[in-house]
Amino acid sequence: MPGLDGLRALAVLAVIAYHEQFGWAPGGLLGVGVFFTLSGFLITSLLVGEWSARARIGLGDFWLHRARRLLPALFVMLAVVTAWVTLADRARLAGLRGAVGAAAGYFSNWYLIAQNQSYFARFAPPAPFDHLWSLAVEEQFYLLWPLLLIAGLILLRRRGAATAWLILPATALAAASALAMVSLYQPGMDPTRVYEGTDTRACGLLIGAVLALAWPSPGRRGAHSAPSRRARVLLDLAGAAGLAGIGVMIWRVGEYSPFGYRGGLVLLSVATAAVVAATAYPGSLVGLALGWRPLRWIGVRSYGIYLWHYPVIVMTSQANVKPSLPLAGLQITASILLAALSWEFVEEPIRHGAIGRTWKRVRAAGWRPRLGHVSPGRMAAAAGTIGVLAVAGAGLSGAVQARAGSRVGSVISEGSLQVPVTKTVVRAPHTRPSPGPTRSPGAGTPGAGPPAAGPPRTSCRAVAHIGDSTSDGLVSPSYLPKPGERIAARYEDVGVRSAVTDISGARSVVEVLPGQVNGYDAARNMTRNGFTGCWVIALGTNDTADVAAGSNVGLTTRISRMMKAAHGEPVLWVNVKSLLSSGPYAEANMLRWDRALVSACARYPNMRVYNWAAEVRTKWYISDGIHFTSIGYKHRAKMIADALARAFPQQGQSSGCLVTS
Repeated sequence: MPGLDGLRALAVLAVIAYHEQFGWAPGGLLGVGVFFTLSGFLITSLLVGEWSARARIGLGDFWLHRARRLLPALFVMLAVVTAWVTLADRARLAGLRGAVGAAAGYFSNWYLIAQNQSYFARFAPPAPFDHLWSLAVEEQFYLLWPLLLIAGLILLRRRGAATAWLILPATALAAASALAMVSLYQPGMDPTRVYEGTDTRACGLLIGAVLALAWPSPGRRGAHSAPSRRARVLLDLAGAAGLAGIGVMIWRVGEYSPFGYRGGLVLLSVATAAVVAATAYPGSLVGLALGWRPLRWIGVRSYGIYLWHYPVIVMTSQANVKPSLPLAGLQITASILLAALSWEFVEEPIRHGAIGRTWKRVRAAGWRPRLGHVSPGRMAAAAGTIGVLAVAGAGLSGAVQARAGSRVGSVISEGSLQVPVTKTVVRAPHTRPSPGPTRSPGAGTPGAGPPAAGPPRTSCRAVAHIGDSTSDGLVSPSYLPKPGERIAARYEDVGVRSAVTDISGARSVVEVLPGQVNGYDAARNMTRNGFTGCWVIALGTNDTADVAAGSNVGLTTRISRMMKAAHGEPVLWVNVKSLLSSGPYAEANMLRWDRALVSACARYPNMRVYNWAAEVRTKWYISDGIHFTSIGYKHRAKMIADALARAFPQQGQSSGCLVTS
């Protein structure tokens, strides 16, 4: 069925468009859902066809065939990318070891979920193997579905029932999976668990399986008459409508869209099933269109293209800012080239018995190498293979250590956003009499930085700083090795005697992730523990993204909650800025938050806004477009403290809402 190869091609091209962050394909990740439904149809057709022909299913042969098809290309990609990381980006090694094991065992999806790694909200260069979650879901289906199918077929044979009766339980399983997705999805929260879970994504595979049971492939129709002209027209109309539906969803339904998780992915699978049903019939117009030779060529190699494209992006850009068109073209070209090489020299030879033939030659040679009979090309290939495996093995075994210092200037993570739940509490007790400010223990040992000079510049004697991951570097020795450059010391420099910071990555005012306290509860906990004084609120980056992703708690309500928690004490908000042009964290959304802060000032006389967005420099950002380099955090710490002194000076307070440093 050549048209199905064309459908594969369209699916992988959609995924590529998503990974390249093309603005016209925010739903390009839905191509994975197309793959799922197509795989469910093909695998079930294969198994039921074998049962119809032989009254049995050879599970060993089935699993061996899948291993030959999937594992060689996967292992080559894992080895090459691991070797590259070992040589060129050792900061990733610690996190990569677990990811390689999960990928080789086909449980990457659950590994990523257990590690609280987000597939979407990337605040650091993406990890090269995160895309393998989908292959894990498929492989788990390949292991479990044949067992369930065989059990059902045996039961039906004993009862003399037709295979079509399996449609009912398969549909029930698909419905249960869809309901699991709807129930687990929470608007405004990162949807990685829902998107990557086997239980929630099995629906797409099972819809394909239902189609295979209800709509046998041509090889299994036997004496069934060909469809009438009218039926063929209806099939083509359904297939065309399915293609149109898939295209519209890729164009309009993004990764954070509530519609996708509340039935949209099910609709995608139904649309894909309609395309498959039309394509599976020889002579259909949809099948002929999808059977276009270039599409077929891409579709045959779609597995390799999918394997390589994501790591190529990581290796060539290491960024989450929108790539340039020339760079995207190079990345796509490299991915297709690597996939073609993999198909020609790895996948096809192994599928046709290359390993067995090589084993026989080795045994026949009595394990004695005959270099004179080996071509230079094969020797070079063998040497390259051994070299790649040696380097990759050194990296995975720990013989090559991860570069500890490489975290400075990048997000504290293992190469991707792991939804960091980091909390730092720094207190600066009174250790010197007024007017000279004191050095807090959290800011380093006494004398580590230059002594503060001059009288206090702010009336705030105690400050509570509540922040998200954009404040991590303000208190981290990894970012700011000199204690005097960290935020507690900077507060002290303007006259603050006691500073408390509560900083937690991925924090918002409302939403709560596992092991985390949201901003509102963090503030309330401080007041319960007796804190009184000024507040610095460095939140909003995640809040505006959560609202853009579908949260029903608006921006104004979030600001009001934090102001309520402050109990009328002076509050300085730090506004936000992003370098991203698309997605929930796009600068357009950040501007909405900044405008909401200024609007709120009119209601709260005790509120001021530090206009960080107007003073931050582009060169201070790391590649994710959200967080900052060490130099950026050095400036951010000083500028926030200076803004606090301007907002609430030693005498009186600033007259306007917006303040600068």
